[in-house]
Order: sequence, then structure tokens, then C-alpha cells
Amino acid sequence: MISEYRQKVLKKREQYEKEGRFDEDLEDDPPTIELKPEDIDYLSKSPIKRLKTFFVNLKGQKLIKNLIKQKQLIIDKVYGIENFTAVKGGAMITCNHFHPFDNFAVWQTIRPYMHGKKLYKIIREGNYTNPPPPYGPFFKYSNTLPLSSNPQTMINCFKAVNVLLSKNQKILIYPEQALWWNYKKPRPLKNGAFNFAARSNVPVIPVFITMEDSDVLDGDGLFVQKLSLHFLPAIYPDLTLSKAQNIENMKNKNYQAWKEVYERVYGEKLAFNTQEK
Repeated sequence: MISEYRQKVLKKREQYEKEGRFDEDLEDDPPTIELKPEDIDYLSKSPIKRLKTFFVNLKGQKLIKNLIKQKQLIIDKVYGIENFTAVKGGAMITCNHFHPFDNFAVWQTIRPYMHGKKLYKIIREGNYTNPPPPYGPFFKYSNTLPLSSNPQTMINCFKAVNVLLSKNQKILIYPEQALWWNYKKPRPLKNGAFNFAARSNVPVIPVFITMEDSDVLDGDGLFVQKLSLHFLPAIYPDLTLSKAQNIENMKNKNYQAWKEVYERVYGEKLAFNTQEK
């Protein structure tokens, strides 16, 4: 039996697809609290934040191991990891967003090739300022870079991202914006990921995760998905184009790459059940 809560989410997913509301969350997050400049240390200059980050990352790795052991996170196959390792400098990693653990799958896959570096994650403002329990420490102290509705905070965020990319760091971002539970199709992309890449003149590494049912049930009565991670060739900014042109060009190439993986793996043309308005 599928839980009543998950049935509501899946029904809402169907409704939102019909209405073309692809960037809206299906699940009710805690109210967002504005993130002010004084409330965030993006580059972890504070020794206290560095210490907390160290211990939270250790706890996070233990959590991932337990999820894998309990078969609540199943990484089945990895394709194209050479496309990731080929990028030696800083890069934005784009990934489809369908589960709270999908970033764990990306991290666990690339960890052996990171040479001691951590994966940074762009997250929504509310997940940092008003995180859902019990995940507060992970949203605050696991190399996260929250967006903000405060203009000055966002300026600081852009500066921090630029510094990190210049230091050859990798930053994960979800260009679809919202999490849609176990949704297999690639949704329309937002500009954010490609804005960061164009500003810092770094590539985007598209990752598309496909899934299939395992024989293990989760707490909602649904089959845990076996994940296959597809690392696709990096998309580089074109120095002959303006920033706006690069954003659009990289976004379109990223989406096309995801679409090709979707159609090849699932054996069907990408189509949405969107009603005409």
C-alpha cells in the first residue's frame, strides 16, 4: 500500500505536469526566512564553521553508507565518468532533481576522483534558514551555498561561487529548480546554473540520472529506485558570445543532452502531458 502522503504527491505531480508548472515544488516546505548577508559565511572563513563542516561531513558520509547498506540508496550503474575526470578545473555540475538523496548519489560516485576536495551544493534559501528536521546540520554545514531573496546576500553568493570555481572546485546545482519525486523526464531548465558558469567562464558538466524499480520497498510503500548516473561531455562557454547568449546556448545544449539520454534509456520520445492553455 502506498502511503496517503505519497499518493497526494504523485497526484499533484500529474496535475502540475498537465498545467506546465515544472518549477514548483510538489511537497510543502517550511516557510522561507530571508537570508541576510551577516547570517552566512559562504567561504567558511570562520574556524567554528570549518570545524562544524568537518564533523557534519563525517556524519553525512556515515549516513550515505547506512542508506546504501539498507538499500534505500541503490547506485546501479555509472556511465561516462571520464567526462567528469576530463574537467580539471572548476565546473558547475547539473543534475535532475527527483529525490532528497540524488546529491548523495552524485557525491558517492565522484568521491574517488575528487582528490580530497568536497562537492559544493547550491540550495534554496529556505532549506538553509528554516531547514526541515532532522536535516538542519546538513543544509547548513555540508558545503552548501544557499541562494537568497536578499540582493546583497546574492551578490556575496555570486562572489563566493566565483572564488570557489577559480580554485578548481566543483559545484552541484539543480537547474530544474524543484524536486519532483521519482519523476523520470527532464523538465525545462532555469538560467541559474548557466549564469554561474558564464560569469566565471567555466564549463557545465551535465549529469542525468535514470532509474528503474528495485525489489526493495521504501517507507512509503514504493519501490526504491535503482539509479544509473550518466555523466555527459562538458559544455564550455563560447568566448565569441555574450554572457546572455552563452547562458541560453549552454542551457539548450544541457537540455538536449539530458533529452537524448532519456529517450535512449527509456526507449520513448520525450513528451509531456501538458494541456493547452
